[in-house]
Formats: sequence, structure tokens, C-alpha cells
Amino acid sequence: MGKISYPPPAMLFTGLIYRDIEIAESAKEKLVAEFGEVHEESSIIPFNFTDHYNKEMGEGLKRGFLCFKKLINVDNIPKIKLITNEIESELADSSNGNRRINIDPGYITAEKLVLATTKNYGHRPYLTNGIYAELTYRFIKKSFTTLEWTYPDYRTKEAISMFNGWRKWYLEKLKKLSHEDTKTRRKSF
Repeated sequence: MGKISYPPPAMLFTGLIYRDIEIAESAKEKLVAEFGEVHEESSIIPFNFTDHYNKEMGEGLKRGFLCFKKLINVDNIPKIKLITNEIESELADSSNGNRRINIDPGYITAEKLVLATTKNYGHRPYLTNGIYAELTYRFIKKSFTTLEWTYPDYRTKEAISMFNGWRKWYLEKLKKLSHEDTKTRRKSF
């Protein structure tokens, strides 16, 4: 029988797709209120990888990412996705209910990058409360690597480089937390 072990905390990030910078700033304020201080923001790029969101949110969409300083328990990713859905609803167009921003949370660990989603597909295991997980990258040979279903905007060299950098920061933070935990345990003896 295998021994049960629990994963270390993970680094939370969110992907944002939007048209209006004011909506993105409002979303960022709400995200910070929920999840704490932002460690780093990506540069903003045009979201021209698909027209999937154009009907609902209009054309001229932008893509950005935020990563947060506070690490999370991976068990909480379904709850986090429900919170980001609520933020999307709060910021929706009051005249027609259309979203004005898409917020997709995910997490980074040493081995992988996982997104939370409400959509079920064959490669997405169910978690809880209507939320599924999507393995987007695996860490192989010193870099995150894509999978056959990885979204086009996550396939770019720039995105992979950014997430590799965030993974490095995460590992340094995790090591520091582990070292501090060891020192605390030694003092308690």
C-alpha cells in the first residue's frame, strides 16, 4: 500500500482576457482583495490566437497574466475558480450580461502548470463543484513543455519563458519556506 503524501503549496496565477483596461484594473483590485499581493504582472499582448471570445466581449482583446505572492493549497483551486467566476459576473455588462473579462486561475508546481476550468473534456479530470483541472504544461528537461491540448497563447516562447521564470521564483520561495519551517521546528524542541 502506498503511503499518503500531500503536495506542497503551489503558486497561484490568473490569466486575463479583456478589451478595456479599466475592467482589467477593477478585476485586479478584486483579485488582490481575494488572493493577496501580486508578485509579478506579465506584459500585455494582443489576444489574436482565436476569435472564441469576440462575440461576447468584442474585438481588440488583450491578454495578460498575474502571479501572486501568497502560495495556495492546490485543494483550493476549485474554490478559487468559483471566486474568479463571481468576479467575472460582477464586472459583466449590465445591459446584456456578457462578460467583459475572462479570468482563468491556475497554479504552478515544480512538475506542472494546471488550469482550472468549468468545461469538461476527455483530458480534464473532474475536481469538485463543477470545476475541472487541465494539465497545460509538464516540466521536462529544464523547461515547461506543451501538450497536444495546450492553448495557443500558452504555446508561445514568451509565455513558456515567463512561466519558467515564475516557476524559478516559486521554487526559491518554497525552499525559503521549508528552511523557515525547519528552523521553527528546531526551536520548538
